[in-house]
Amino acid sequence: MALSRKFMMDGEQVVTTTRTHVKVLFVPLVILLAVAFAGSFLAARAGDSGDGYVRWAVVAIAVVVVLWGSVLPFLRWLSWTYSLTTQRLVEQKGILTREGRVIPLSRINDVSYEKNLNDRILGCGTLLIHNASEEAGLELRDIPHVESFHRQVSDLVFAAHRGSDESV
Repeated sequence: MALSRKFMMDGEQVVTTTRTHVKVLFVPLVILLAVAFAGSFLAARAGDSGDGYVRWAVVAIAVVVVLWGSVLPFLRWLSWTYSLTTQRLVEQKGILTREGRVIPLSRINDVSYEKNLNDRILGCGTLLIHNASEEAGLELRDIPHVESFHRQVSDLVFAAHRGSDESV
């Protein structure tokens, strides 16, 4: 989901949009597979006992667990995006209720990243952005290709600061 054109200012362009690495979907995938296996096994074992009510109860419980443990985390992952534009960094998240945070590039003081061994193997990392506000900085966890995203943010921040210095 890219940043909608109606949320952008005049002359602003989206440089890149990303979401967290797919590694956050590993546990929901394991839950899906385990529930599918256990649910189908238990439903088959229940057979037609109790006029099939036991089987339907097993299926209903399996569906609820899959929705809660797999579908909901997937929708959360799908709807959580970070968009870097030529003027700001925008975080948007939420399935039913959307919320977001916008940091103008001219207000960013520091951009750094962290990668542990797991992140280095999977090609992702955490981007830390500190801005000139009293609110805590923004921590973008599990960003794919974090060095590239860090370089793009840094280049745009330096350009924004050069532009604000020239206007003074």
